[in-house]
This record gives sequence, C-alpha cells and structure tokens, in this order.
Amino acid sequence: MTRYIEIYEDIRKKITDKIYEYGAKLPSKRVTAEDYSVSVITVEHAYDLLIEEGYAISKEKSGYFVSYRENEYFADNDRGSVRHSISGRPDSPAGAASAGPGFRMRSPYSGRSAVSTAPGTDPPSDSEEISFNIYAKTVRKVLSDYGDEIKARPAAYGCEILRSAIADYLIKNRGIRTDYSRIVIGSGAEYLYGLIVRALGRDRIYAIENPSYRKISDVYEAEGITTDRLDLGADGIESDRLWGTKAKVLHVTPYRSFPTGVTASAAKKAEYISWSKRKNGVIIEDDFESEFSSSRKPEETLFSKDTEGRVIYVNTFSKTIGSFMRTAYMVLPPKLEDLFREKIGFYSCTVPALEQYVLAELIENGDFVRHINRVRRRRREM
Repeated sequence: MTRYIEIYEDIRKKITDKIYEYGAKLPSKRVTAEDYSVSVITVEHAYDLLIEEGYAISKEKSGYFVSYRENEYFADNDRGSVRHSISGRPDSPAGAASAGPGFRMRSPYSGRSAVSTAPGTDPPSDSEEISFNIYAKTVRKVLSDYGDEIKARPAAYGCEILRSAIADYLIKNRGIRTDYSRIVIGSGAEYLYGLIVRALGRDRIYAIENPSYRKISDVYEAEGITTDRLDLGADGIESDRLWGTKAKVLHVTPYRSFPTGVTASAAKKAEYISWSKRKNGVIIEDDFESEFSSSRKPEETLFSKDTEGRVIYVNTFSKTIGSFMRTAYMVLPPKLEDLFREKIGFYSCTVPALEQYVLAELIENGDFVRHINRVRRRRREM
C-alpha cells in the first residue's frame, strides 16, 4: 500500500478513536515525517486526504486540527423531541432543497466540488465510457472461451463467475469484505430497489434524501411504500430530520447526492451508522459513480464502516463501463442473507449470461480497474 495511505489510515483511526479529539492540534508535518520515517511530502499527501475526507482542517501558520466529531443527536422518547448535546448543526446550503440538475456545491467537509449526474444517465463524454475496442475484444474472447456455456440460465443471484469477480474487486479496491454468495446481480439499480422492498417488506416507512434522484421515490411509490423525505444540509441529511423520522429503512447516496451534489462528511457517515444501530434500522447505500472520485484514494463506504450488518450496498456498471451496460449489483450483510434468500431467492436473474461473463472478464483481466484509474486521473487534471 502507498505509504501516505497507511499514514492517513493510522491518523484517521486515532481521530475516530478519540486519541486526537475534536479541535486538537495534530502533530506537525515534520514531527509526523520523523515518526513514520518518511518525507514531509508524503505526510502532506496524508494530511490532504484527511482534509478531503473531513477529518481535519488546515489553519494558516497554525497547523492541522481535528475537525471530525460524531453528531451526538438523540431522540427523547418520552417527549418525542430531538435534542442536540453538542452544538448547532451546519447550516443548510441556500436553495439546496429546490436545486435542479447540475447544482454546484462545495462541501466544507469534503473539500470536493462537482456537478452531480443522475444515476443511469449518459456520462458527460464518451471518454468516460470504456473503450469500444476493449469491450468488443472482450466479447469475442468470452464467446471463444466459453461457447455454449453462456447459453445456460444464470443462477437466481447471477453467474458465480461475475459475483466472484466483484467480491475480489471490492476487497482489493473498495475495502468491502464479502462472500460472492451475498452478491445479487440485477438489470439496473431500480430493479434491485424493488427486490429490497420485497425482502424487507412494505409495512415499513422508507426515508429518502430531499431532494433525491426521482426514480428512487418513483420505485418506492410504485411498490406502495410510504416514504419520508429528509432534507439535506451541507454534509448530508439534517440531523434533526434523521433522528426525528419514524422510518426503519434509510436510502442514502453518501458519495454525491443527485441533484444537489452534496457529499456526506466522515462525521455524517458515522451518524448514519449510529442511527441504524439506535433505531434498529437498515441502510441502503446507493454508491453510484463513487469509483470516479477525483480523490487520490477510493471513497470510504458505509458498508465497510458497518459492524452490525445493517447496510445493503448497491452499485451499477452503467457509469463505470457505459450507459449501454444495464447491470447493477447489491451486497447483502450476513445478518440479512437468510431473509433475502427466503423472500427473493426464487426470482430469476434478469441479466443475460453473456453480459455477466463479459463483465467478469473485464474485471479479472484488469481492464475495468485500468479504465477507472484513467478516468480518475483525467478528472484530477481538469
């Protein structure tokens, strides 16, 4: 692992474990460089990541200070109110609730700016789709190597070859540990939303971001689900709305919500996890487009932070491969594995075997990761 990533992760852990508490000054770059036996430049890269992720801030001529703290909101069950035990929450961005497509925002926590794009829409340019030559070559290779095997009907959750490839990719590139048996393949994220409803049930309230990608609410309404729209602030769902909802399922897009472009801070992600524990709730983490983050490290997922099996991870290849690739997947936590197998295990997989074998080949031969890295480098240079 790159040395500065190791330093970043070590300091991040000390911050989340409150060894370095909120507001504390971090060791200087020179001292840190000596402690880790690296150059000051390496430490600068690590500190830049801490700032990007919302764990630290830099003050001119003063150094680096811890900016991360978990929002200690909690519900007063006796009075039905919501109280805050530290200080006021961040102000909401003006106009965020009514912002339309292309709304620009810079989160004071993440240090990133971007124009959000809708899940399932065409990428901004062909350069962000995988090369047609690579795709065509892969299709020919799969047809040659597997022959009649691709005519076989996929298993209910999808072809083992693709699910195994995704599991290997996730641990190596996203910090997500899972067995392929808990990965479900489907023809688009919207289809998977429907499967989740059928497994978790329609008798629960589902909370969604406000505003959010319209198809999320469309799917839930079509399934007869009652939704609670929770207003977004500068770094994610407003805490009073989060803790005040009666929902038991929370659907969030932590990386970049559409249409506002809001990115959840590290503290907000921790708050979402805390909500799921205290409310005995389930989180649907919609991770569309995060692979193309301009950050120098992969985006941290809620699934990787979850220790109690309360997060369902959903992602799609329509952005990372191309809009023509109508394939998505979800990763189930062990806690929900039996429930999903009982409720949706009999559904047929909706993605043809050929498409699944092609995706597996792109992942296994490295073309998928190389394409992602090329796009990320290009975005950093923009």
